[in-house]
Amino acid sequence: MADLDKKTWTQKGLNGLKQLGIMLLLFLVVSTAVDLWRGKDIPTEVLPPISALDLDGNLVDVMGMSQEDPVLVYFWGTWCPVCNFVTPAVDIMSEHYPVVSVAMSSGSDDRLNHFLADKGYTLSTINDQQSFLAREWSVQVTPTVMVFKGGELKHYTTGFTSLPGMWWRMVFA
Repeated sequence: MADLDKKTWTQKGLNGLKQLGIMLLLFLVVSTAVDLWRGKDIPTEVLPPISALDLDGNLVDVMGMSQEDPVLVYFWGTWCPVCNFVTPAVDIMSEHYPVVSVAMSSGSDDRLNHFLADKGYTLSTINDQQSFLAREWSVQVTPTVMVFKGGELKHYTTGFTSLPGMWWRMVFA
């Protein structure tokens, strides 16, 4: 009887793992499809420049910066609820990799500086008050994360992105 119970539990465990694997695969397929659809308008061939002054008055030239090392570009907004979960991970990434954040429609420089200081973020941030850069890049979903290497767009994703997901994109750029 104990042998039968053990086999039953083993079989149930294997079935549960199989179902979990199927659900994970389905999640990956659906999230990849959604990501591709959301980013369908993002230019991949002729890239507009991301060159502007950050909040500290430094000229940021993403294409130039990406010639030797990968650069993570993060389009976000202070008003974006998902960004509240992603921005801390981007800030951690900025301690290890070149990161440029582009704050879309997030108010004046003073307001944005106050927001960043209040959260303890040290990101190099371009204030895209009127979302000119975002429109030029066809960014319609926040957050959007892009990775550039050698002046080329290597990876992009929209919506929630995890720290391991960003790290993976940077390492394999």
